[in-house]
Order: sequence, then C-alpha cells, then structure tokens
Amino acid sequence: MKIGILLPYKENFSPDYPGAVSLFVYETTRKSKYKKDIIVFGNTNFKKKFKIKYENINLTKQLLSSQTKNYVNKFINLQNKYKFTIVEVHNRPSYIKQLSSKSPNSIYSLYFHNDPLSMDGSKTIEERKKLLKICYKIIFNSNWSKKRFLEGLENKFVNSNKLAVFFQSAKKGKISNIAKKKNWITFVGKLNRAKGYDIFVKSIQKILRKYPNWKAKIIGDEKREKINLKHKNADLLGFLNHEEVLKVFKNSSIAVACSRWEEPFGRTSLEASANGCAVIITNKGGLPETITNARILSNLSVKSLTKEINFLINNENIRKKLQKQSIENFYLTHEFITSMIDNYRDEKLKLNKFFFTKKAKKSLRILHITNFNERLDGRLFFNTGRRINNGFIRQGHSVLGFSDRDIQKYYKSIRDFKGAKTLNDKLKKTCYNYKPDLIVLGHADLISKDQIAELRQDYPNTKFCQWFLDPLNKNGPDYERNKDRILDKIEVVDSTFLTTSPDILNFLNCDKSFYIPNPSDRSFETLNNFNKSCNVDVFFALSHGVHRGVLKSGKTDDRVLFLNNLRKSTPNIKFDIYGIDKVQPIWADHYFKTISNAKMGLNLSRGDAIKYYSSDRITQIVGNGLVCLIDEKTKYKNFFSDNEMVFYKNVNDLSEKVIKISSDERLRKKIARNGKLKYMKYFNSDLVSEYIIDKTLDIKSKKKYLWEN
Repeated sequence: MKIGILLPYKENFSPDYPGAVSLFVYETTRKSKYKKDIIVFGNTNFKKKFKIKYENINLTKQLLSSQTKNYVNKFINLQNKYKFTIVEVHNRPSYIKQLSSKSPNSIYSLYFHNDPLSMDGSKTIEERKKLLKICYKIIFNSNWSKKRFLEGLENKFVNSNKLAVFFQSAKKGKISNIAKKKNWITFVGKLNRAKGYDIFVKSIQKILRKYPNWKAKIIGDEKREKINLKHKNADLLGFLNHEEVLKVFKNSSIAVACSRWEEPFGRTSLEASANGCAVIITNKGGLPETITNARILSNLSVKSLTKEINFLINNENIRKKLQKQSIENFYLTHEFITSMIDNYRDEKLKLNKFFFTKKAKKSLRILHITNFNERLDGRLFFNTGRRINNGFIRQGHSVLGFSDRDIQKYYKSIRDFKGAKTLNDKLKKTCYNYKPDLIVLGHADLISKDQIAELRQDYPNTKFCQWFLDPLNKNGPDYERNKDRILDKIEVVDSTFLTTSPDILNFLNCDKSFYIPNPSDRSFETLNNFNKSCNVDVFFALSHGVHRGVLKSGKTDDRVLFLNNLRKSTPNIKFDIYGIDKVQPIWADHYFKTISNAKMGLNLSRGDAIKYYSSDRITQIVGNGLVCLIDEKTKYKNFFSDNEMVFYKNVNDLSEKVIKISSDERLRKKIARNGKLKYMKYFNSDLVSEYIIDKTLDIKSKKKYLWEN
C-alpha cells in the first residue's frame, strides 16, 4: 500500500500556522497503521514542517500559467514516480479533473472540509456526478456537508457506498483537569461577523461588567474586519499556535462558538469539548454534530447568548456536569477517526489482495439467493445474508445476489398474482447467463425444491447448499414450520448450515448438516464501545414485525416477562429497550447510533435456550464492543470464557452480574474488548463463508475452525 496525500495549494503544513486541513492530515497520518506508506505533498513556505513524511512542491513564478495547475502537474509527475495505490486529495475537487485526465487509472479519494457547493469543481450537479464517477471514495467532515453535496442529485446517489462521513478529531483531555479550570470564557476563530464575533463582543461586555471575577480569552485575528472589544478583563491574544490554543481550552470553563454562517463542521467546538469546556454553539451547519453535550442557541442574538453564559456562570453544578460530560462522552479521538480512514483503505487493499494474490482456491461464480430486503430501503441491510455475501467476495469469488422476496414483490401482476412464476423464470434465465459454480440458498422459501432439482439436471457440475438462521428449539416459536423449511430442500442440496448445533436435532438424518455461528463482519461491526464511556447500562432490541413495537392480539413473548423481571430486580440500572411496550423497533443506522451508547447487550432469543443458537443479535453486541450477556444453556462456554462473555443461569443471576459490571468500568471494558477480539477473529464472515464452500465442495482444509468439533 502506497498512499499519496495532496494538500490544497498554499496549505500551511506547519505547526507554526496550520490550517484545519493540515491538522487533520497530520493527526490521522501519524496515528495510521499505514504511516510508513504515506507521503504528504504540499506547498508550505514555513521552514518548520510537521514531523511525518512530507515533500514540498516548490514552484517558480509563472506569468502566463496558473500556479494551481502547475502545482497539480508537478504532483502528477511525482505520482507516476511513486505509483501510489491510492491518491487522497483534500478540499480541492477541482484537482480531481486534472489528475484523472493525466492519470486515469489511479485510485482517487476526495476529502471535503468545506461546503461542497461553495467550491470550484463541485458547485454544479454535473461536476458532482463526475466526481462520483471518478472517485473511489468521497469523504465529508459532517452529515451536513454530505447533504449539501447531494442537493439536486437523484435519489440513487444518496446511499452510494462511495460517500462516507469521517468527522474531524481531537485529543481527549483528562477528567482531572476539570478541577483546574479557571473563570475564563473563550472565543477562538476569525474575529468577524461570519463567526458571530460581533455578537460575542456585545454579550461579553455585559457579562464582564456583571461578573468582575470572570475573564474573556479571545484567540484569532481578522485583517479585513475590525470589531473592537475593550475591557480590562478581556484578553485579545491574537493568533496562537495549535498547542497554545489547546492550553487555553484546558484552563477555560466556558467556550463559545456562535457562528452565523453554516459551519461545515467546527473544530473549535470539537477541541473545546475534548478539553472539558462547557460549550455554547449555534445550530448552524455541522456544528451540532461536533459535540455530544452542549448548550445550543436556536436563535443567535446578544440576548440569547448572554442568557446562556449567565446560566452557566450562576449554575456551577450544571456547568461542572457539562464539563465532565464533554470529556466522558467524547469519542472523536484521533485514534477513532484514523481507524475509520484505515478501514476504507483496507477495503481497497484487501480486495486487491484477494483478487490477485490468493492462490488457495480457484475463483468461483456464486449465485447467492436470499432475502436482501431491497424493498425496505436499507432498513434491514445489516443482516447475516449480506455478511456471508461479503465473506464470499473477500475470498475473491464472483458473487451475484438474487433477492427472491424482492423479485416476487416487484413482479406481482394480474397474470402472475403471487409473482412465483416470474421469480422462477428469472432464476432460470439468471443461471443460464451466469453459469454459477455454487448456488447458496438462505431462507429461500420461495424457490421450490422442484425448481432446484430441475436446475441440478440442467447444471450437473453446480453445487447447492442452504443456510438457516431461525430458532429450532421444540418449545420455541415456529418450530414445526422451521423444521419443515429445512427438510423441504435437504434432499436436493449438497449441504445444510444451521445456527443451532445439528447434534441435538433428531430430525436431521443427514451427515451433510453443519453448524455455523452468526458471523461478524468488519465492515458492519465497526464500533468499539469498550474504548469509551457509555450512558446506557443494558441495551436490547427486538421486533414483533418490521413495523410493530407491540404483539399482535392473542400472541405472547416470553422475553417480555424476562425483561420486566430483570428491570424490577435492577432498579438503578439504565436500560435502553426497543420493540416492546409500544416502543417502535429500530433499524440500520439508527440501530447502530443507539447501540453505540451502551455498555452491555442482552443476547436474549425467543423460546428456551439451546445449544449454540443465537440470532444475529450476538454479533451486533459482541462485534461492536459491548459486553454480551448470554444464557449459559447456549453452551457458548465451549467457545468463550468468563473474561470474554457474561454467562447467566437465570434472571437473579443476571441481575447480580449486570449490577457488578455496571459499577466496574475496568471489568466492563476488559470483557467487552476480549469478547470482540475473539469473536471478530474466529467467528467472522470470511471464515464462515469459507467454511460453507469447504464443506459443500468437499475441500479438505488444513484450517481448524473454532466451532467445528
């Protein structure tokens, strides 16, 4: 992996006078696992540069040509020299067109640090469509910036996997520093109307007259606009280097970011929060995304700002609480954001490795038939079918997804009322055109066994298998129906894979049935809750149907009783529960944003716990760095220790363990970290999909799978 980072022309890559872009690039580069493979290119006049690999693009004065074009052309020469795997361009969409015209086969990523609609190269709809076509990834510093980029584009672009949001980052301060805070109110930024400095000046004059023991610290300058502030307790510090700014934040009790204009992100409020300030911000642009705990001005005025500062000065307990929360809930660290950036780099690197260097098996054509829930607009995107799909792809196989339920839904008509005829016709045509080596069926109930038998005749060299995830305990829900679903095709497939241990299922008279765990996936399970403080003790989510948070009339769910008993026995524990008691289920991104605030996750399935069965809830809990609370009757102790998961015998036993862990952060983080590391290493989608292929194709693998006896 070789990575070239191109800064904007004249961006100061120096600790003496850095811009926000330079700080972002410096911090995320020095924390990156690819640090040794990254070279930053820029045009900086300062002698002192940030201490990472950097090459200065020196330019001589040219009267008849653009220095910017010369700058990019010189980089293209260097690009050809180094042969970068990825070229990352920061905050200059106009560079992309020039780069791609001269070096069209290179991989480009573009980072936006400002409003895309204000920048040359991305102002028009056609320019943005061009960027989407050229770039491997387009990265924004806020959801607000991403939304701006999408203005005027068709809906098909909204969920493009080329678009990602990576917030800026900061170094997290220490709780102990809060006690050292001084009576300082700090403003950092350009001293102009756009930043709301005129409002701040009028407000702070009133505050300083009323509270003589408080001081104002103003950091910044503005040559074009003069807004005077004179008061003995107001210190105009001018421009300070980054480290000096952070020192001021460490000592400040209150920080104000009162911008008038739509801030794409807001580094000032981010760093103020990271250093334990009680922060006041406006609701402009991406500012509210920078901080978890803040006082937000819905209406920017001298009166409203003065009122908020007054409130924080007069309510010390609330101010201290806000300062503490700012640090405790701060998660946008340099390490966290860098890991997100490295993950996207991994995507490209690992795909290349699998496709071009893996020699263990030949590349297969795999037709994966399952319910991809395309009709639900991504609500159920994070499902096991897609995890297995990702595993197949990462192994270097060609994978064609065939969503049977979506196709049936779309093609219902008067002539084909159920859509079944069209579905089977499309499957035949797909097999004819694609010629799959392996057909994988996941809960593909709409495909009949007769259809599979016919395909086996047409394609005798093609292998068939099925996977099934639903519960198979006799006292559980839909046992007879689920059993029949498996048995329906067991004679026409080469292998069957279940998330319940086959050795306890007496209806399986077949030696081609195997256990698979619900797989984790590194592109889905991206959270590390053990690295941060969380406000919720126990998280649990279920659904009685896609749209229902209540049971149908006459139906019961044993989980509701269990949860009620658990909550009664732990009155001081904070629960976050969805899908019951008229609380609507949560899905997709909403689900992950919610789970990101939880310490523990309850892995509770319907019916009696049986050997190895769990829904995909287990990987969502463990894989995102929560402590997994699981019934010991699942026999997961065969795979995990007490230092990796928490096993309980009954509600009372669980209550005691929940109380203990909620009060012991070190223990919580230890168990959660150990659990994730092990699950992601041994129960991941790469291994599970490889296992499916090995068993179905009778490949004798030297690899030992943790779950295989």
